Amino acid sequence: MEHADLAAAANSVSLISLFMQAGLIVKLVMIGLMGASVWTWAIVIDKYMNFKKAKRQFDQFEQVFWSGQSLEELYRTLSDRQNTGLAAIFVSAMREWKKSFERGARSPIGLQMRIDRAMDVTMARENEHYEARLGSLATIGSAGPFIGLFGTVVGIMTSFQAIAGSKSTNLAVVAPGIAEALLATAIGLIAAIPAVMAYNKFTADAGKLSSRMEGFADEFSAILSRQIDEKLQPRQAAQ
Repeated sequence: MEHADLAAAANSVSLISLFMQAGLIVKLVMIGLMGASVWTWAIVIDKYMNFKKAKRQFDQFEQVFWSGQSLEELYRTLSDRQNTGLAAIFVSAMREWKKSFERGARSPIGLQMRIDRAMDVTMARENEHYEARLGSLATIGSAGPFIGLFGTVVGIMTSFQAIAGSKSTNLAVVAPGIAEALLATAIGLIAAIPAVMAYNKFTADAGKLSSRMEGFADEFSAILSRQIDEKLQPRQAAQ
């Protein structure tokens, strides 16, 4: 008789049957966690493609920028495009440079500050784009196990109520409820672990891109600073 009960318990402990036998609250927890897992992988795929594209664009722009091509020619090439990353920083600085000289800029310090400010604003906007939706990964990674644990606690409470109602501790009575409860925790971990790993990786990738943008902005600021001195000093000396 005991072997028959064990066989029946084993047959009832499949993932689908556990989900179907779960209570309403546990089902809602599982569905929410599965949805979070799907959302996590959607973000992972999107971020992976975007960061790969961004790194390629950074490399291509740096190659062109340091090839010796004139800044004016490069600006004319990029000014009408939808630029991102280093190209966006370059265009924002050159646009401020040209506007200032068209309006008769006289102060080298003021012009340099405006150019640096334009590049800082562009970098902040680009960083915001690279870090978008990383907060969702952090939330899923931190909250997923606890939400799964909540479903486990509710499932175990239901199992204890079933044991009390049947007045039996037979494995056939206990096993399905315990397994259903633990399934919620397992789904929570399945959702959380990839989210944490992806968050750490993409945060590091965003930090590397940010460092490259800051380095380029500093180098380009120095280049423009020298050109500002060359253009404004003769004008000031003549005055």
